[in-house]
Amino acid sequence: MKSEQGLPPQWIIGITSPAAETAIQHYGPAKALAESLSLTWERASDTFSMVGKMVTGQASTKNMAGIIGIAQVANAAAQMGLDRFLEFLGLVSLSLAIINLLPIPVLDGGHLLYYLIELIKGSPVSERTMIAGQYVGIALLFMLIGLTFYNDVHRIILPS
Repeated sequence: MKSEQGLPPQWIIGITSPAAETAIQHYGPAKALAESLSLTWERASDTFSMVGKMVTGQASTKNMAGIIGIAQVANAAAQMGLDRFLEFLGLVSLSLAIINLLPIPVLDGGHLLYYLIELIKGSPVSERTMIAGQYVGIALLFMLIGLTFYNDVHRIILPS
């Protein structure tokens, strides 16, 4: 996918900057539902792919944005109109849902990981293990928040 200028889109954890060219498509209710599910699936798989690439080192963590970056993209989307802003809100919601499913103990994905361990092991993890996991999960979240904040500030101070 390339823009009119021939440049590839710049992704930030499943969110791309709005395209300069605009096309409006109208669908009936059934077709609109099918198209929305298809687009949601496509965006979710793009987000999972990008997270996987960052974990394996194939993509830079500089692609991650925090509150400041999200606000900047939200502003750009809002200036393009209500439909683009609502699309952006949907993308943010989808990205947050995916991040929430990461196997970090304080997130829902971490709880699913504990359930999986319980299923395999045949008994729940010990309370001590669960508490240690919570501390590790909180530390990972703070590091993730710190990294995204650093990226946001770095983009403002030294734009590329």
